[in-house]
Amino acid sequence: MDLGNQIKNIRKQKGLTQNEFASLCGITQTYLSQIESNSKEPNLSTLRIISEKLNVPLPILFFQSMTDEDVQPRKREAFKIISPSIKSLVNEFFTV
Repeated sequence: MDLGNQIKNIRKQKGLTQNEFASLCGITQTYLSQIESNSKEPNLSTLRIISEKLNVPLPILFFQSMTDEDVQPRKREAFKIISPSIKSLVNEFFTV
């Protein structure tokens, strides 16, 4: 799961700097940077705030963050085929 990179991409799409977004979320810029680089895993309450401020439902944020490693090995090939289309469609509804 690449949750940090997904948060970073959506934040940037919305034209927010790390400082601006961290302030909106009530966390430090350093902590946001660590989340975005996947070096820190935020707790659920912080993730809820982040998803709310990004205006993206938390389950959608999780789905958009999925990678091949998150899928059972026998289902990875299907995931690789359908994932780009589904993620693109979901992105149209829930991001800028």
